[in-house]
Amino acid sequence: MTETQTKQVEEAVAATADGETEGQVDGAELEAVIAERDGYLDHLQRTLAEFANFRRRTEQERATARQLAGRDLLLQMLPVLDDFERAMASVPEEQRETGWVAGTAMIGKKLAAILERAGAKPIEALGQPFDPALHEAVATDPGSSGEVVVEVYQTGYKLGDGLLRPAMVKTGDKPVA
Repeated sequence: MTETQTKQVEEAVAATADGETEGQVDGAELEAVIAERDGYLDHLQRTLAEFANFRRRTEQERATARQLAGRDLLLQMLPVLDDFERAMASVPEEQRETGWVAGTAMIGKKLAAILERAGAKPIEALGQPFDPALHEAVATDPGSSGEVVVEVYQTGYKLGDGLLRPAMVKTGDKPVA
C-alpha cells in the first residue's frame, strides 16, 4: 500500500476507537483497497499497451531489416545477371543449339527466376515513353525529342512497388510504322 492509503486505514481505525460504527470503518478500508486495485489495474493496462507497441515496433524493424538485406543481395546479383546475359548474347549463332550453350542458358533462366521469386521484376522499357523515375537516359538520338526509349543498355528492375535499379536507356523519337 502507498503511504496515503496507509494513512487512510489508520484514520479509519482511529475513527472506530472514537465510537464510529463498524460499517463506516469497513467503507473506508474498502475505498482504500478499491483505490489501490484501480491503481494496479491502470498500471497493468499501461504496461500491456506499452508492450504491444514495443512488439509491433520490433516486428516492423525486423521486416525492414529483412527487406533491406534482401534488397542489398539483389543489387549484388544484378550485375552477375547482366554479365550472364551479355555472355549469352555474344554466343555465335551456329553454336546456340549446342548442349553446353542450352544448359548454360537454363542456368541463366534459373538465376532470373530466383530474382523474380524474391520480388524483383524487370522493367519493360523498349518502346515505352521515357520516364525519369524508371529510366536513366545515357544517350539520345541526335535531333530527336527524346520522348521514347529506343534502346536498352541495361535492364532496370522494380522491387515490389519501389525501384531497385533504373533501366539504362537511349531515347529518341517514336519509330514510324
